[in-house]
Amino acid sequence: REVIGWSATTGGISSVMVQDLLTESLEKRFGNALMVPHAVEWLTDNGSCYIADATRTFASSLGFIACTTPVRSPESNGMAESFVKTFKRDYVYVNDLPDAVSVMEKMAEWMEDYNNLHPHKGLNMKSPREYRDAMLAVN
Repeated sequence: REVIGWSATTGGISSVMVQDLLTESLEKRFGNALMVPHAVEWLTDNGSCYIADATRTFASSLGFIACTTPVRSPESNGMAESFVKTFKRDYVYVNDLPDAVSVMEKMAEWMEDYNNLHPHKGLNMKSPREYRDAMLAVN
């Protein structure tokens, strides 16, 4: 449940932005690897930036298995939908910022808080990084 890579914009998201996020996520999770060391499913909705041939080809070249949810079925990606709801509730709405640009200026700080401090019921009330570190210590 850790946010590994993210992007925010007041405009649309392009295929190139998605490819950059895939690269960033690969590097942050697996280091200097050219591709994922094992099969990793990458689940998205059917937005044009995700289903573009260039995006899917790029994802495949990194070893990601591109999967999409059924059209008009946000419940099919419940974890992502839950994250968006939680993030808006616990960070965006409580800060009452005047505009989208102000929100985007705070997002890096909020993502760090979410990953390092925000407890998750599904992770035994640990933050995503606390949970991952605990799992790595066991293995």
